[in-house]
Amino acid sequence: MHSNHLLVEEPIRMASILEPSKASFFPAMTKIVGTLGPNSRSIEVISACLKAGMSVARFDFSLGDLEYHQETLENLKGAIKSTKKLCAVMLDTAGPELTVVNKSEQPISLKADETVTLTPDEGQEASSEVFPINFDGLSKAVKKGDTIFIGQYLFTGSETTSVWLEVDQVKGDDVVCVVKNSATLTGSLFTLHAAQIHIDLPTLSDKDKEVISTWGVKNKIDFLSLSFTRHAEDVREAREFLSKLGDLSQTQIFAKIESEEGLTHFDEILQEADGIIFSRGNLGIDLPPEKVFLFQKVVVHKCNMAGKPAVVTRVVDSMTDNLRPTRAEATDVANAVLDGTDAILLGAETLRGLYPIETISTVGRICAEAEKVFNQDLYFKRTVKFVGEPMSHLESIASSAVRAAIKVKASVIICFTSSGRAARLIAKYRPTMPVLSVVIPRLKTNQLKWSFSGAFEARQSLIVRGLFPMLADPRHPAESTNASNESVLKVALDHGKASGIVKSHDRVVICQKVGDASVVKIIELED
Repeated sequence: MHSNHLLVEEPIRMASILEPSKASFFPAMTKIVGTLGPNSRSIEVISACLKAGMSVARFDFSLGDLEYHQETLENLKGAIKSTKKLCAVMLDTAGPELTVVNKSEQPISLKADETVTLTPDEGQEASSEVFPINFDGLSKAVKKGDTIFIGQYLFTGSETTSVWLEVDQVKGDDVVCVVKNSATLTGSLFTLHAAQIHIDLPTLSDKDKEVISTWGVKNKIDFLSLSFTRHAEDVREAREFLSKLGDLSQTQIFAKIESEEGLTHFDEILQEADGIIFSRGNLGIDLPPEKVFLFQKVVVHKCNMAGKPAVVTRVVDSMTDNLRPTRAEATDVANAVLDGTDAILLGAETLRGLYPIETISTVGRICAEAEKVFNQDLYFKRTVKFVGEPMSHLESIASSAVRAAIKVKASVIICFTSSGRAARLIAKYRPTMPVLSVVIPRLKTNQLKWSFSGAFEARQSLIVRGLFPMLADPRHPAESTNASNESVLKVALDHGKASGIVKSHDRVVICQKVGDASVVKIIELED
């Protein structure tokens, strides 16, 4: 990117640095996924998180049982009802995650240059000499000199809360390691990551399948975060499993890339998945530090061009214990937005962090500032060039709607849709204004009962940058025989006015189907 393309270099930006940020109904176009847990599961805290900008709630099944997560979800439903803020649900699988169970929950101190033995004998108590692990094949997978990391939940990057081990020798099923840094591990469960080593375990474990077929089905989850996705076949197998579970056939699968193996097969995984979660915790260990930024830029670019959401993790680790992020973290969040990221995923920061609400609010404000200087013009041209000609009918309409909205300085784009696909394609071109995705429910039947679709499609927009869904009255069709469809449009405009994004004399771009034709039109609001 040439320097003359950077909007941040315009003189007005230098002056505006000292101006206070302006609050708006939509905290940011970039979405925030918050992980709910011990410090963020009450109705009061979840309500505040929704108001601060969280649009997807992540439930991490590496920790907690079904009853625990169900109670949290019921609190989320109560918070949604009281705040009138829509929120999607993401189930995060444990996957082939290697763990050390610390039954006593007493802190374990390790000293550099000492040894610790990793054993599959889970009956042993964890101590500074022995770590019982949940995998009996580690001794067959590693060799002398290999690197293993162990820490609570995921690695914070702190040399005092996670430990770096080097394999010294293999004794039968046990692996003896040399401790490379002094650290104190706390909590009941530590994650173990063997760098650049293939772990022969299924991506979707039996425990994951049980959780999905019970908790997932009961709660009609919107997203499945498939941990440790290594091949496209992992996604296909997960989709086949979901397709047999009734309503979950509509659940979107987000492939979580967190190993060198997943990186190697990224292109084929992207083709199969509905979105990508770039897990910088584990992957940051598999890759040399100087390569992590490069993979982020490549991943986000490929997702952008494919029109699939890209989610970045591990951006403000220090806010787990502090009220403010570091300068580097604040810059990291902004750069993720400038790269084209759809959503920021917060893990430990909201799960067990001391300031879950403030973290969401701070990340949202940083995203909003970065969006102001996002070079949409360059991005638009690059995307159009990548798509090439001839464009598909829907792609042409979507890009035309965004071009028209920018040319007339529209305050909002309103898209009428049933499947949500048209709205996602509009968002692919990253308009500078919000896109109101008006999802019109469809009546469907399985020969036994009738039901309305639409709720899934509306909630699944909540992870796409710039998309703000609303569910329309099912009595109004998405396709109209006339170009006005006045009643649905009025509801959408009233919502926009109440949200503060539409006011008198504003221009609005509308994208809808009229009969067999797709129409993009511009209207100017009266007093």
